[in-house]
Formats: sequence, structure tokens, C-alpha cells
Amino acid sequence: MIKAKKKFGQNFLKDESVLEKIIQSMPNDDLKVVEIGPGLGDLTRKLLISGKRVSAFEIDMELCRILKKSFSKELEEGRLTLDCSDILSVWEGNESLLDTKYHLIANLPYYIATNIILRALRDPNCTNLMVMVQKEVAYKFAANSGDKAFSSLAVLTKSVAMAEVLFEVSRESFSPPPKVTSAVLKIDKFRDFVSKESSTALFEREEEYRSFEAFLKTAFKAPRKTLLKNLSQSFDKERILSSFEKLNLPQNIRAHQLQVEDYHLLFQDIK
Repeated sequence: MIKAKKKFGQNFLKDESVLEKIIQSMPNDDLKVVEIGPGLGDLTRKLLISGKRVSAFEIDMELCRILKKSFSKELEEGRLTLDCSDILSVWEGNESLLDTKYHLIANLPYYIATNIILRALRDPNCTNLMVMVQKEVAYKFAANSGDKAFSSLAVLTKSVAMAEVLFEVSRESFSPPPKVTSAVLKIDKFRDFVSKESSTALFEREEEYRSFEAFLKTAFKAPRKTLLKNLSQSFDKERILSSFEKLNLPQNIRAHQLQVEDYHLLFQDIK
């Protein structure tokens, strides 16, 4: 029996009822599914049985050898493709993982979950994400304005997508059990961050997105301080006050109290 490796943050999902709930929550269409970290292939097999075409990315070479043997028929038939490499390195220098529209599904290692979700949100061919992450991380991405968990992650996500936590998953559903409770996060994209072709895209250039991302990090840098105080660390205070007045924002408002659209208006005015 293969042992989970700490360096890859591996926790294998074994609970059949959870696997079935994930499959039932998937969009019912013909788009290809990208699976990050298939592990021993339990979810992979269910995806294939349900009729999905799967492109899997696995960084662990030992698991890759097992997957190639377990799914030799599916690989030969082309219903499954397997890339034995680091998903983030594959994305490096490429706008998209695939040259066609796809859904992403993954049981993500906690230490890279946020980076992968944000990168998938920027991928113009990724239309839907279904990811298993640490419970607190899931609620940060799905939080609404006014919630304690509302942060730059929620603003970025809800600028281009609808996000919701579908259900929580106990530690006992995994082997070995992680130290935290997990949750399945569903994200449905309705626009792109960056696109020169799409009229609905938020930005035309990657540099604009990066500036907005940095702006949000500044806004949420010290949650207990006012938004004005946080932004004054990087922008002219008089300029910020002028923008606040224009948008009817009180000077004592805190970062988690603004609506997503307010952040875009404020960013455009201040920059």
C-alpha cells in the first residue's frame, strides 16, 4: 500500500459518499475535466464511469506509475490523458492549461490551494471549479461583503464568478486524516479577468489585473484598521478622500464592509 507523502500534502479521499456527491455536483455537459492531483485514481475512475473525458496532472512520479498501470485501457483509448508534472509549472508561460474549454476538479494540498484557485480563475478556458480545500479557505473565497471572512480572495473571485461552499468533509474521510476539516468549494465563472477579445472581461491587460490584485492586498492588509488607513500606506491620502466622497463611502469604513463593485470603482478612480 502506498504511503501519503508530506512534501506533496497528500491526503487521499476514500469516502465513497463524498466522491458521489462531488460527481453529482459536476456540470452535466460534454466539456473535458481537468483533475489536479488524482492520487490513487478513486475520483478519476468515477469521472470516467460517468462519461467524462479527463486530463489529469500528477506531480508524484510513484503515483503516476500506479495510475498508468491502473488506467492503461482508458489512456490507450484517449478517454484519459496523464501529465506527470507540477501543475503550476505547466501554467507558467501558458495562458491556459488546455486549448479548449474545461472544468477543473481537485482535492488540493492546503499549502498551494489558494495559488491554484487564483490561477484557474485567470485561465480563460477554465469555466468551472470544484475543489476540496481547507474549510477556512473555502469560506474565504465564498464570503460576502460584511462577513468576517470577506477578503481580497472573495473580491477577486466574485469579480468574475459565483462561489459557494457545497458541503464540509470530515477528517475521517481521508487517509491519512488531515489535521483540519475540509470543504468542497464550487466556483462558476461568468467572465474573464483579462481578455482583448471579450467585451465582458474586466481588464484588457495582465498588468491591470496585477495592479488590482496589489490594490486589494493593500486594502485588506490590516483588517482591524479602516480602509482609509490601509490605502494611505500606498496612495495619496487626499486622493483617497476625494474618491471616498465621490463614491459616498464613510471615512471609517473597513475593508470587509465594501461591496465588490465598490472596489472596482475605487480602484479605477484612485489609479
